[in-house]
Amino acid sequence: MNVKNCENQEKSTVALTVEVSAEEFEAAIVKAYQKMRRKINVPGFRPGKAPRKIIEGMYGAEVFFEEAVNIAMPDAYEAAVAEKGLNVVGYPQVELEGEVTKEGFTFKAVVPVYPEVKLGEYKGLKAPKAAVKVAAADVDDRLKEMADRNTRLVSADREAKNGDMAVIDFEGFLGGKSFDGGKGENHSLELGSGSFVPGFEEQVVGMKAGDEKDINITFPTDYAPELAGKDVVFKVKLHEVKEKDVPTMDDEFAKDVSEFDTLEDLKADIEKKIADEREQAAQQTFEDNLMQQVAENITADVPDAMVEAQARRFLDNFKNQIQQQGIPYDQYLKMAGMDEAKLLEDAREPALRQVRLDLALAAIIKDEKIEVSDEEVESEYKTMAEKYSIELENVKKYLPAEQIKDQLSTRKAIEIVRDSATATEPEEKKAEDGEEKPAKKSAAKKTTKAEDDEEKPAKKPAARKTTKKAEE
Repeated sequence: MNVKNCENQEKSTVALTVEVSAEEFEAAIVKAYQKMRRKINVPGFRPGKAPRKIIEGMYGAEVFFEEAVNIAMPDAYEAAVAEKGLNVVGYPQVELEGEVTKEGFTFKAVVPVYPEVKLGEYKGLKAPKAAVKVAAADVDDRLKEMADRNTRLVSADREAKNGDMAVIDFEGFLGGKSFDGGKGENHSLELGSGSFVPGFEEQVVGMKAGDEKDINITFPTDYAPELAGKDVVFKVKLHEVKEKDVPTMDDEFAKDVSEFDTLEDLKADIEKKIADEREQAAQQTFEDNLMQQVAENITADVPDAMVEAQARRFLDNFKNQIQQQGIPYDQYLKMAGMDEAKLLEDAREPALRQVRLDLALAAIIKDEKIEVSDEEVESEYKTMAEKYSIELENVKKYLPAEQIKDQLSTRKAIEIVRDSATATEPEEKKAEDGEEKPAKKSAAKKTTKAEDDEEKPAKKPAARKTTKKAEE
C-alpha cells in the first residue's frame, strides 16, 4: 500500500489517493478465488475443486478482480488512515481511479475527520439567572397534590354531580341497533372530566344509584366515519355514586403523609424543596446559556458526517420515547403527517449545535489539561449506586470507567466556564401597552402530538371522545 496523495479539503474532509501494489492485489485475488470457487461451475470438476488457472482460462483473468478489490480496498484504506494519523469521524466516499489490472489498482477515499477547533471566549461570560422565589400559593398547590393522592372514594347515597365517580353500564344504539365499541359494564366515569362524548356526562348528572336512563347524543363531525354526526341513544344504568373524601389539612394529615408532626413543619419542608428544585432549574438554565455562548464562540469547520450522525442519534432517541409511550413509530409518522427524512432534516440544526458544544467541551478539556483520577471515578460509582439503589458492582458492569471519566471531565469543563461567569438579572419582556408579558414557556414543556396521544387508550368505547384522525 502506498499513499500517493493526502489533501485537506473543506468541511474537515481529507482526500486520500491510495495505490494497492501487485503483490497485495495478488494476495486478495487468492482470497477471492477461495471464496468464489464453489459457486463457479466447471465441467469435469466437483464444485470448489477447479484450479484457479482453469477458471481464469474459461472466464478471463478478470473473473476475480471485483471481489479482490472489495477484499483489498478496506485493508488498504485502514492502513492509509493509520499511516497519516487521521482521526476519522465517518464513512469514506470511495471511487476507483483508472483501470484494475494484475499490477494492482488505485482508489481515492474522501473521509471526514475530527475538525481543528479554536476556542473563543469561554471565561468571564455573562448570562441571565432567574432569582428563586416561592409563594404561599406554590406550597398550597403542592399540598393539594398530596391531598389528591390521599383522597379516597366513598359511596354517596344521593344524586350524582360533577366531580363524582359514577359506576355505570351503558350501551349505544344507532337506528335501534347496537354498534361496536358502544358498550361498557361497571365503567367508572368521573363526571365533568370530559372523557366521554359531549353531552353524555352532563345527562348522567342528577341520576342516583339504581336509576336507568336513555341519553340522546349527536356524535361530533370529526368522529369515526361510521358515527360522525349521527344521532344515537345510550341506555345507561347507574350502579353507584362515589364522592371524594378529601383529607383535612391539619397536623394529623402531616403525620399521615410525611415524617413531620405538624402541618407547619411540612409546609416549611415543601417550601425548601420547591426552592431547591427551582434553584437547580435556574442553575441549569444559566449553565445552558453559558455553554451555548461557548459553542458559538468556537471556530471549527464541522464535517457534515458529525452533524448527520448526531441527527440520527436524536432520531433514535425520539423513536425510543415514542415506542415507550406505546405508540408504534410508523403510526406516529402517519398521524403527524411526516416522514423520517423530514424528521432528520428538522434535527440537523439542533444536531449542529450539539456537535459544536461537544467540540467546545473537548477543546476546553484539552486546553485546561483536565484529568480525572481513579479515585474520582470510584467515588462517582459509589454516588450513583447510592442514588439509584443499585449494587456497586452492577453499576460498574453497565457503565465503563472511560464513560464515567468522560462525564466527569465534561462536568469539570462546565464548572470552569460557570465559576468564571457572571449571573445577570433576566430582562423583563414588555408588551406593546407597557404591561409585562407572561414568561415564555420552556421548550422542554412543549407537548408533541405523540405526547398528547399517549393518554389515549388503545381501544375506546364509542361513548368516549375520539377524533377522526386518531381513529384512522
